[in-house]
Order: sequence, then structure tokens, then C-alpha cells
Amino acid sequence: MASTVALPTRRARPDRPRRCEGLGKAFINIENVVATASLKQDFDLNSIVRSSPSAEYRPETFPGLVYKLKKPKTATLIFSSRKMVCTGAKSERQAKKAVMKVVDELKKKGIVIVGKPDITIQNIVASGGLGGTMDLEKSTYSLERAMYEPEQFPGLIYRMEDPKVVILLFRSGNIVVTGGRNRKFIVPWP
Repeated sequence: MASTVALPTRRARPDRPRRCEGLGKAFINIENVVATASLKQDFDLNSIVRSSPSAEYRPETFPGLVYKLKKPKTATLIFSSRKMVCTGAKSERQAKKAVMKVVDELKKKGIVIVGKPDITIQNIVASGGLGGTMDLEKSTYSLERAMYEPEQFPGLIYRMEDPKVVILLFRSGNIVVTGGRNRKFIVPWP
């Protein structure tokens, strides 16, 4: 289940053009949190796949092992070079918990793991709605670092500098936010 947060709505000021028509309640949901982890050892991926039925490893197609968890529902890629990538979490806490659960499960299956993983949040992706339709053509002129080429892509691409995130805005009022490494960069409202 995705986290839902209501966005604040502003009263229209007569000196500023309104970008959304027919405003309803705005919202944003965190859809995916990607975390990386590194350990102080190499992994024998063949040993892991032999000891774990929830692991998939096809080295002829992909160099990493895929380790799936049901709770939290995530997939962790494990590489022989000490690296892990966890995807599918709905929060930063859930991503860290998933990595720790994978490490604990591997230990229980007899895989020797030295130390604790160094976990870093790499990306948070959220989707939401602004509660009304947008005039993307006008928005392009009012937002610096915005790009809108409807012949190539139906959304406006807005690259923020601070925080360093990318927001995709669609005429329907739907949005996708990506690139944040912290929830406050994606959902800065309490």
C-alpha cells in the first residue's frame, strides 16, 4: 500500500495566473524506494541459490541474483562484488528493513556474512495528482529548466535544482516525482 499525503492548496491570487483548472484535492504517493547496500565480502551466488528457493540466478542473462521477499514485498539484486540493490519498498524504513531481512535470511541458511551492510537510499519515486488539469504550454514558460515537447513525450519535464529531483507533469494534472534520496525531497509537506 502506497503512502498518501495531501498537498497544500493555495488560494488563487489575482496577480498570478492559475495553472490548475477545477482544483480538487492534491495528493502524492510513494511508489518505489531503491536502496543499495554493500558488505565487506564477496558473495558466492551459486551457494546462495542452492540454499534459497526464493532466489533466482541466471548468469547467462544477468550477472546478479534476484532475491524476493513477500514481506515487505521487495526484490533485492545481489552481485558477487559485495553489492546489493533493493527495489519495491514503499518507504526508506521498509527498504532498510528488507535489506536487513535478506542478510538475516542468508545467515540462517548458512551463508557467512561479516559485519552489517552499509545501506544508502538511492532513489525515491512518487506519483500523484494536482487536483485539476494543467496548461503545460504556459507552465513551460513559467518554470525555469522545464522542457515540453509533446511530439516526443506527453508530459512536461521539470528538473529542479534544489532539491535535485525531476518532476513529470501531465495535462491531466498527474505527476511523477523521481530522483530524491530522502522522503522530504519528494513529499516536503507535513
